[in-house]
Amino acid sequence: MSHTLTFWGTRGSIPTPGPATARYGGNTPCIAISGTNGGLVVLDAGTGLRPLGHELMLRRNGRPLTAEILLSHTHWDHIQGLPFFKPLSAPGNRVRIYGAAQEGVALAEILGRQMDPMVFPVPLDAVAADLSVNEVSEGGFELEHFHVRTIRLRHPGQTLGYRLQPLDGGREIGYITDNELGPGGAYEVGENWRARLVDFLQGCDTVIHDAMYAEGMIRARAGWGHSTPGEAVRLTAEAGCSRLVLFHHEPEHDDDAMDDLLCETRVLARTIAPGLEVDAAMEGSQIRL
Repeated sequence: MSHTLTFWGTRGSIPTPGPATARYGGNTPCIAISGTNGGLVVLDAGTGLRPLGHELMLRRNGRPLTAEILLSHTHWDHIQGLPFFKPLSAPGNRVRIYGAAQEGVALAEILGRQMDPMVFPVPLDAVAADLSVNEVSEGGFELEHFHVRTIRLRHPGQTLGYRLQPLDGGREIGYITDNELGPGGAYEVGENWRARLVDFLQGCDTVIHDAMYAEGMIRARAGWGHSTPGEAVRLTAEAGCSRLVLFHHEPEHDDDAMDDLLCETRVLARTIAPGLEVDAAMEGSQIRL
């Protein structure tokens, strides 16, 4: 069974629309995984979720749709598209959200707070679709068409990385955004975390990884919970992955800066991981697995 990844949002922290970011995109994280079986999995619910929702409603031809949304964590840039996800407004649609609670606060409560009537006109519990919010932690669980494994990442709050294995066979996908591979920060990830992360990604075909900061930026931003492209290359090379997609782009990086960053990263990859294919996520681009 083949699957297609479509990037609806690639930017980190805050939306950056405009001509200077037109190629790589300004919407915050959202990736759709669709298959020929009709299934749909969505990675994160940043502002890219809004255009995805509009496209889904145009294509459904009056039929109900089902979307399974995996949240890496609940920082604004990963959930702010949810109130504007048009499928939530249609009776008969099914939306299943998975993610971690934060510091004892239930995931459903966190998502509900950003749709409190004081800040948004429609509360989460009033949406017309059949909505369920499911809490997950490190371990594994089943979606309709995927087995999903999770791992805690080095980022403030409960942040999860995902590995998706198609139940009917096919290439596996790793989603590791908002993750600090360098030594900065203090995170509750347990012992031997780096080795466990390598094992988690071992042999994965396509890994989408946080590559927010250029090498010249990372020292000043150690402890902020993000990585450099070079760190992502070294990780995926160690794990024997086939393709690395740089993701969660720095808001200050325009398209020209992203071109330079990608070029530099490919040079590094040719040196230390000759078989590794490196791309940078572009809004609207697709990868067929």
